[in-house]
Amino acid sequence: MAEKKTKKETKTKSSQPKTEKKAKAVKSSVETNIKIPIRLFEQYKKDIIPSLMKSFNYKSVMQVPKLEKIVVNMGVGAAVADSKVLDEAVKELESITGQKASIRIARKSISNFKLREGMKIGAKVTLRNERMYELLDRVINIALPRVRDFRGLSDKSFDGRGNYTIGVKEQIIFPEIDIENINRIMGMDITFVTTAKTDNEAYELLKAFGVPFIKKEVKSA
Repeated sequence: MAEKKTKKETKTKSSQPKTEKKAKAVKSSVETNIKIPIRLFEQYKKDIIPSLMKSFNYKSVMQVPKLEKIVVNMGVGAAVADSKVLDEAVKELESITGQKASIRIARKSISNFKLREGMKIGAKVTLRNERMYELLDRVINIALPRVRDFRGLSDKSFDGRGNYTIGVKEQIIFPEIDIENINRIMGMDITFVTTAKTDNEAYELLKAFGVPFIKKEVKSA
């Protein structure tokens, strides 16, 4: 009986570590499934949608314009002479957006610029959903306030179809870029693609998100 009891005890003891491992695995899987709410997306659902419905008299929530995607383009003309410049641009763009960049290729040959068709001349990233809202939040609240002598964004950069483009002259406005480790200053274009049918609707949408447009002057009669 004593021997049987000892074997039973050892079996119970040996099964304890397996139970602990299972519990830890379940706990880690639960933790990875927890999603942090996206601040601007929650703001869009809670505040922006009702506000735009009231301003433009939309009859349905489906009519309310929304941010569809953000496209970040970085043209690197210097890559024609030195391909390493493009590699640096790609790394920096991926650090800023948190997503793998695609290489842009020249469609035509231009002899004056020593450009041949098929040459790699830039990088591009398209962001959607959570990453899109996260980048928008960083651009508004972190990057743009770091621009020297920043006085607001112009409302003249809409394309007539509800899309808006910001021209960034220096990539160092993003905190992800270490100034001490960069070799040259490079700019980029950030395009906010919306489902708005008019520029006015897109303007009000981006303004509601907190995009710092220059205040329009009210003309006195």
